[in-house]
Amino acid sequence: MDLAKMTSTGSVAASWLRPITGAPLFSRAGQVGYASRRLSELVQGRPPGITGHQWNTASREGFDQVVCAADTGWPVFAVQFVPPAPAGSAAQRAERMTSAVCAAVGLPVLRVESPTLGGAEHGRRLAEYVIDARGYAAGTEPEGGDAVGFRDIVGRLPDGRRGPVNDLGALARAAAVEAYVERRLADPIVRGLHVCWTDGPAEGWSWVEVRPGRCLVERVQLFAQRFSCGVDPGRLAEDLAAVALGERLRDLEVTEPPLVDRDALREQIRRLAARRDELDGGFAFDHLCAD
Repeated sequence: MDLAKMTSTGSVAASWLRPITGAPLFSRAGQVGYASRRLSELVQGRPPGITGHQWNTASREGFDQVVCAADTGWPVFAVQFVPPAPAGSAAQRAERMTSAVCAAVGLPVLRVESPTLGGAEHGRRLAEYVIDARGYAAGTEPEGGDAVGFRDIVGRLPDGRRGPVNDLGALARAAAVEAYVERRLADPIVRGLHVCWTDGPAEGWSWVEVRPGRCLVERVQLFAQRFSCGVDPGRLAEDLAAVALGERLRDLEVTEPPLVDRDALREQIRRLAARRDELDGGFAFDHLCAD
């Protein structure tokens, strides 16, 4: 299967999406990536069903990475990193309008909501990761359910240990161990959980105990719109939360970030578990609720 041509856009895309030209930022597996493109550069005018106000607002919104088929330049998917938008804010309204336009033209979008991660630093890495994961998933034929998923491939990690080489949080986990050895953390283990909201985003949490009973916590929401990541979106969201945690760990020598009491964190997890009926696949982390 040619993933460079694997989009859900169909005839709508042929009418409303436009190819991107110029020198790409990277080339990978028959696809090329371009950085910092506005939606207006990808869509040929206001599509049917979109109001003028929606189009005027959404057309100014940008993507951190746009991945296109190398041979045609047609967009395959876009990646966007944004901070969490307060309910009812102008940013949240703009996100809804952008999603409406992308749905109208069939453009798949992978949106990451995080207060720590940004597209300039993490957009290309995520785009390349997803290209690899999708390519692996398309080329793997399960035999009796025993096929190893992309995220579970084992090899040599950056710190010399063996483990999942496609864990985006591997560097953060190694950094936590190093910080513990240097007595900058109370515990070396990066812990986490993930859930998938029914008809909503995947959500990943990651935390590490910095001081006895006090934790540094990161959360990421991952919206995969009309798009398959090639890996479980919940696990990807948790790995991205670990990446964000690693970014925060770099600042420990300069300043101590806001920490969450371990009991308060456990109570937050319990509240999340109580909403299991709203989750696709339920809640698999009851062991984290125990005292």
